[in-house]
Parts: sequence; structure tokens; C-alpha cells
Amino acid sequence: MSSHSNTSADLARVRVKICGLTRPQDAALAVSLGAWALGVIFASESPRRVGREQAAAVLGPASTGVERVGVFVNAGLDEIVETARACGLTAVQLHGDESPGECLEVGRSTGCLVIKALRVAGPESLAGVVSFDTDFILLDTYQPERHGGTGEVFDWSLAAALPASARGDRLILSGGLNPDNIAEAVRAVAPLAVDVGSGVESAPGIKDPETMKLLFDKLNEMSR
Repeated sequence: MSSHSNTSADLARVRVKICGLTRPQDAALAVSLGAWALGVIFASESPRRVGREQAAAVLGPASTGVERVGVFVNAGLDEIVETARACGLTAVQLHGDESPGECLEVGRSTGCLVIKALRVAGPESLAGVVSFDTDFILLDTYQPERHGGTGEVFDWSLAAALPASARGDRLILSGGLNPDNIAEAVRAVAPLAVDVGSGVESAPGIKDPETMKLLFDKLNEMSR
């Protein structure tokens, strides 16, 4: 793994997105711990999938300044727009095969921030970082049959090779992050934010309070 000599001031700015939330109490804990963003998943293939009513309840604890993110995989524009409005989303994460143009249209139509997820299999996977003019780029682990939630890490040196501006301004690092590896991941990549789901769970969609607290503790220790 590649590493960088980041100062504590750099690391203090790392934001945390807790994704795959299915319970309001887990969302409330994430907010109290200092989460930057809460994520709910609308993709039918996910074991963490929620409907609009449940999503709105889960995102209820999000205070001003906490992003309310909806995750979609190859969904139609109308569905995304309607869901964003019904759930009060502030950001839309596109985890499928959406084109750069489709991503821009989602942003225009919803008024939400747009996160484009790219699955990393090798260096060629990162060409999309340049072609997508979205608010954020999320890098996740490539697995042929799944669009996310793999619980597996990818080679962080690939992300670390991106220009520092691309990493610090809009890169969200995802894929198998947990309290045991979060510090190493942040030091290696120096992303704007980290995205954590299965790494703080006791079961799919059920966050473990102690594990989630430990994750934030590890990040707080880095910034001291």
C-alpha cells in the first residue's frame, strides 16, 4: 500500500459517510458521533434496501449540515427525482452504469449533489475520475456480480496515485473499511471522505454502536 506523509491538519478534515442505514437509531448515533453524511440504499439487489417511507424515517435524525444520501443502481430519472423529493435527499449516489451526461441530468433535475461510484478493478478503472464532472467520486471494490457492499478492500495505491487535488476535493473512499483498517486507509489515500457500511455492522443494515464509536474514535485520534 502506498502511503503519504499527511499532517494531522489534513487528516482532521476527513469526513465520514455511514451507508446502508435501515434504522433511525443508527442514523441518530452516526449524527451524534459527527457523521458528514447518512446513506440509504434504494437498489433492489441490496440486502440493505429500504423503501421511501422507511428511508425518510431513517434520515429524520439528520441535522442541518448532514448530507442525506440516496443510493441508486441504474434507476430511471423519474424514480430518482420522485424519491429525492419524497425523502428530502440532499445527495444522490449513482452506483450503476450511468454515463457522465446522465449524472449531470440527475443533478439538474433533483437539485442534489451527485456522487458517482466507480468500482476499482485496476488502474484503468480510474479513467472515469476524469470523465465524470460530478460533485464527488466514490471508489469502491470491483466484484463482477455486485455493485457495492462487498466488504472487501481494493489496492489503495491506485487511489493514492490520483492527483492530490482530486483526492482532497471530491474523493470518497469505500470498500471494506472498518475500525481496524480505517487509519491506514486514510493515511494511504488522504481522501475527502470515507464511506463505511458493512464494516460497522452486526448484520446487514444493522449498525453495531460500539463498532461505530470505535471507528470515529480511530479517526479522531488521527487528527489530534
